[in-house]
Amino acid sequence: MKKIVGVLAASALSIGMLSACNKSDDKTLILGTSADYKPYEFIDTKNDKIVGFDVDLAKALGKKTGYTIKVKDIDFTSLITAMNADKVDFIMAGMKKTPERAKNADFTEPYFTDQNEIVVNKDSNIKSVEDLKGKTVGVQAGSIQETKAIEVSKKVGFKVENRNRIPEMVEELKAGRFDAVVIEQSVASGYLNKFPEMQGELMQDFFEQSGSAVALPKGSKLTPKFEKALKELKADGTVDKLVKKWFGELK
Repeated sequence: MKKIVGVLAASALSIGMLSACNKSDDKTLILGTSADYKPYEFIDTKNDKIVGFDVDLAKALGKKTGYTIKVKDIDFTSLITAMNADKVDFIMAGMKKTPERAKNADFTEPYFTDQNEIVVNKDSNIKSVEDLKGKTVGVQAGSIQETKAIEVSKKVGFKVENRNRIPEMVEELKAGRFDAVVIEQSVASGYLNKFPEMQGELMQDFFEQSGSAVALPKGSKLTPKFEKALKELKADGTVDKLVKKWFGELK
């Protein structure tokens, strides 16, 4: 009898502990991001942690809405699929709302606006969109830059190739396999500072100013909470402070 009582007590304790864990998990959200997009999100090699503008802003949103935020690194092109498979709760990855993405996710209002830049090697003599004719242009798979490059290529006549990660694109440019890459200006800035043999060109045909937003599952109860929190963080100056911290005078 004592053994049975002991087993029942242990089971009750286990169930109680499990319930406590589940209750705790209810207050934890997993942020899906692609940690190759400095300064939005990247891996700090000093401590192997994912840091950046989106990560800081996500944590600020979590604090406002009562959640602890954990971060998961996923290839950009797989983020929405991962979210809809319940592997992450929301996405912040410099992601913009497009009609195609809006079919599979809800989006908040934008929290940061950027624009496209063409990065080339200085010795390439590429100065205008016409100079890209017959060349190979690199883009990130699944990005709005890929959509824009394909659109422009139909007018100009260049080949578009994609890669999953931004560093891969830059390596292809350095190796001469890409003649140019399309990256957002704030992200390109870091590579231009690191590699003086490269330069950026702003070309009107590629110009597309668009805002990064939080992506959430369709019909998520979190969407209105995050919308409200974002407005408050903009109003109290938190967003501006984070922009200055991660983007400096770019914005």
